[in-house]
Amino acid sequence: MHHPGPPRFATVGESVELAPRQPDPGMAAEWRLVERPAASTAALGDGPVCHLEPDVPGVYRAAVTAPDGTHEQVVRAFPSITETARFSVTAEDFDCDGGTDDLTVADRAIVIGTFNDFTMGTHWAERDGDEWVIETDLPPGTHHAIFSFDGSFESTATDEVTVEGPGRPRVELTGETVNGDFVVSADARAAPSGSEPEVEFYLDGRDALEESAVTIDGDELRVPHEALPEMARVHAVAVAERHSVADTLVVERDSGTGNATAGGTVPVTRPADPPAWAGDATIYEIFVRSFAGETVDTTFEAIERRVPYIESLGVDVVWLTPIQASPTRHGYHITDFFDTATDLGTRDEFESLVDRLHDAGIRVVFDLVINHSSRDHPAFQLHRAGVPEYADYYERIPASQDVSDIDWAGEDAPGYYFNWTRIPNLNYDSLAVRRWMLDVVDEWRDVVDGFRCDVAWGVPHGFWKEVRERVKADDPEFLLLDETVPRDAAFAENEFDVHYDTDLFDTLRDIGTGEEPASALFEALDATAEHGYPDRTAHMRYVDNHDEDRYLDECGAASLRAAVGATFTLPGTPMVYAGQERGVEQQRGTMRWHDGDNALTDFHRRLVALRADHGALRASGVRPVPHTVESGDANSVVAYERTDGDETLVVVLHFGEGTATVSPETPIGGTDLLSGDQVGSAGTVEVGDIVVVPAGIDS
Repeated sequence: MHHPGPPRFATVGESVELAPRQPDPGMAAEWRLVERPAASTAALGDGPVCHLEPDVPGVYRAAVTAPDGTHEQVVRAFPSITETARFSVTAEDFDCDGGTDDLTVADRAIVIGTFNDFTMGTHWAERDGDEWVIETDLPPGTHHAIFSFDGSFESTATDEVTVEGPGRPRVELTGETVNGDFVVSADARAAPSGSEPEVEFYLDGRDALEESAVTIDGDELRVPHEALPEMARVHAVAVAERHSVADTLVVERDSGTGNATAGGTVPVTRPADPPAWAGDATIYEIFVRSFAGETVDTTFEAIERRVPYIESLGVDVVWLTPIQASPTRHGYHITDFFDTATDLGTRDEFESLVDRLHDAGIRVVFDLVINHSSRDHPAFQLHRAGVPEYADYYERIPASQDVSDIDWAGEDAPGYYFNWTRIPNLNYDSLAVRRWMLDVVDEWRDVVDGFRCDVAWGVPHGFWKEVRERVKADDPEFLLLDETVPRDAAFAENEFDVHYDTDLFDTLRDIGTGEEPASALFEALDATAEHGYPDRTAHMRYVDNHDEDRYLDECGAASLRAAVGATFTLPGTPMVYAGQERGVEQQRGTMRWHDGDNALTDFHRRLVALRADHGALRASGVRPVPHTVESGDANSVVAYERTDGDETLVVVLHFGEGTATVSPETPIGGTDLLSGDQVGSAGTVEVGDIVVVPAGIDS
């Protein structure tokens, strides 16, 4: 079915891509705008994939005529709340090896945005006296800009601007049978700094549920059982100053027994929820080509021989960095999406590794790289050589974008991000590309248990929604993990299960370097609600990954254990980057097998086991615990309570050197569950890095 999918929700000025699903590269598909608000002059272009840019708030309806009929896509546009933000740096702000003398004579700087709507690519900051300045309209939140004079990350300066204003509200739907009707109730919650929202319900154009059969009263939608089709999808958004991520309920009646079960109810599923196992899991990321050791080539067989070590850590999931054909050590420059890299091994050897991990009870997450290909990929070479079949496979840099001062990729340069000239962006306005990448998804989804999606922010939302429905239809337990930096709640709208928590990552770094007090981690957790992430959403908590300098190198050993302890005792899905537990200091350094830090490895093992054994550490919710620091640096100490209703634990973290003596106000006692040591008298604990103790026990 070529129907483009569920209703889409956007703000005025935000481009929404419209595309038929299950595309055939040669099929005819034509879009037209059949409804728009009275004041709107928005229009759609030609081609099977179009972009609607709403110019006034309201409901837009676009129709696509495809080989299987005409299908309608609803786009609801909300007002855009933005403020002009000014970013500026001086030459002295630049971190560069060669000094700043040459920088002061440049008239313009390249700016890389890491914020919504002013996104990755080439933007120019003009010189204003001793500053380089760029201004742009941005929504509420904290935004960053990276300034560079050569497009690289070798010499950069950053600036941060906070736009005041409310976060996004949230909404959660539940469904039940009441007096023969199916009733959907919306629990709409205001943003931390926003007003009380109202609720808007939307039906799904793919279903046979008629709007005339539905009654809506405030935050409740009601439909008689007899009016329910075999499948009905109900969507809702909460609307205040800003709109929420949409939530969805799916109602599927049993076609053999009628609309309802024998008990008078109808089964309901929540397609946006992560699989239940994800909340209990610990992820272990392996940078594949550095895992086997200094004198051994890393292959699938070499990793397979080391599965007993991975198993000994107690982790539940292994995320492997790209294993497909690539000319690079990191593997993110793909030259063949359908086969493994020859230096790593054959497809059969990869599947043997997956089978071995499965035998150990460990799921495997595959690094899916579909924002771009290597420029050495045959498709890009044919594209550049003018072969008509490949003419639309890659993005083009817009003619309006001035690249006259740079020569990164020659004339008629393809679209790319940052200085990534060797990995041109795929063009998702092409049906051929969408079909190609769906084939890549199909190629690997039956081999592994999930995808970590590289540069998820670069691929259109509509495509991710299609991918989610595609993989979940056959395997609801399949995991989708997004790399969205900085984090963006829009990717939680029927797209991804688990999200990078960049707020906690950055905050733990700031605590480790002494720029922020340990209590700042509560602000990082609060940011999740401010962004508008639904409560059911899962977040990956981590201190290291292959794209960042090691925490050990940047912050030192004294605070590493406390930071790791935070990721295992706060809500979310902890991730360990291979080598973190062995004391590796280099970002993508070789695994330290013969000279690794065994005490640190054991510390990680005990944290994994502790979290697995105590449901309180896997539950949602954190309560700060007031405390007195009797000795040590008070700014380096934080305490909080975790509970699942059956058990309550108090966690005390110390990010400083030596030991701190801490007295939590919550009564505690007994044994430190991590070390096995007895806590001190009168509820006082000696904390080197982390202590986890039962609450409610008077010593």
